[in-house]
Amino acid sequence: MTVIQTKPTLLDAMLQSPAIESRVAQIVWTISRVAVGLLMIHNGFSKLADVQGFANGVVSFIGLPYPVFLTYCAAYAEIGSSILLVLGLLTRLNALILLFTMFIALFFHLKKDGWHIPPLETASLYALWFSFFLTNGGGLFSLDTAIARWLRKS
Repeated sequence: MTVIQTKPTLLDAMLQSPAIESRVAQIVWTISRVAVGLLMIHNGFSKLADVQGFANGVVSFIGLPYPVFLTYCAAYAEIGSSILLVLGLLTRLNALILLFTMFIALFFHLKKDGWHIPPLETASLYALWFSFFLTNGGGLFSLDTAIARWLRKS
């Protein structure tokens, strides 16, 4: 009897997470993903609370065009991607989107305050977490893993 081996599809590769067998590590991974995602949702809503203020104070300050439009884009990207991160759905894609928003935040703080640490601290920590999820995926307890298992069975 021959075993047929297939190459993993792009979707399967995007959904799977590295094999960490420790249940405790997977639980911590999940708690971290949910906590970071829930905390990040606040950033999106704070932009929506004062769209014009964020557009003038941040987007225009760093020299990007269409500041109001980009403020809405950033706010909805942070809210939507954070919700999907919490669920562990398309974790890597959403981590990439959120990492991009943190790079913009880091650029803003460097331009405005230089190497003054407190403004850089939060954006840097978020960027590190999003880099982790971009690299490692959603973990065992995520919709990505459930979908990947379902795809393998069908």
